[in-house]
Amino acid sequence: MAKRYYWLKLKADWFSDKRIKKLRSIAGGDTHTIIYLKMMLLSLKDEGKLYFEGVEDNFASEIALALDEDAENVKLTLAFLQRHGLIEIGDDDEYQLTEVPTIIGSETASAMRVREHRERKKQAAGNDRLLQCNTDETGGNNLKQVCSVERELEIERDKEIEKEGEKDTPAPAAYGRFHNVLLSDAELDALKTELPGRWEYYCYRNLDMRKET
Repeated sequence: MAKRYYWLKLKADWFSDKRIKKLRSIAGGDTHTIIYLKMMLLSLKDEGKLYFEGVEDNFASEIALALDEDAENVKLTLAFLQRHGLIEIGDDDEYQLTEVPTIIGSETASAMRVREHRERKKQAAGNDRLLQCNTDETGGNNLKQVCSVERELEIERDKEIEKEGEKDTPAPAAYGRFHNVLLSDAELDALKTELPGRWEYYCYRNLDMRKET
């Protein structure tokens, strides 16, 4: 499974929100604000959800353990968040940080590398033009050789990163009686949606028709 990175996309005026300003204004407010931010980061992979697993006697103590924060400070932070609608308690000891689902950013490691190398290619193109101008002015043959080697190495790195991105694309799975109907996850989902309860029949039927011909 491809590694995935997550981050918070806080709005520029996040600290201007009246609830956050109120949180910071109480005694120890900056500490409580940091605890809130750390809780949001802890919940990213579960879209803002935190769970009480019973490791400690209560949820506040368990979160304090996970965040390396004082349990009493965490308890006060939780009380504030619940009072102002920033956290909701659901079934099965599930706690939902209400803001998090709308401010999550994520991408796979390969997608990040592809994006970064494309940015480097743009920068390299600009640098190549600049170096070419300087080379033309100075007539430095050694500089031309160095630039050429660096550019070739950059191209090879780009090719390797592109290949990594392609490897992360899941291969189609086999379906049907003889397992020779290849469908990607997206194609299978589309087929199930269009023909609920009958998609498997069409896979089998498709194979029968191929066999007859």
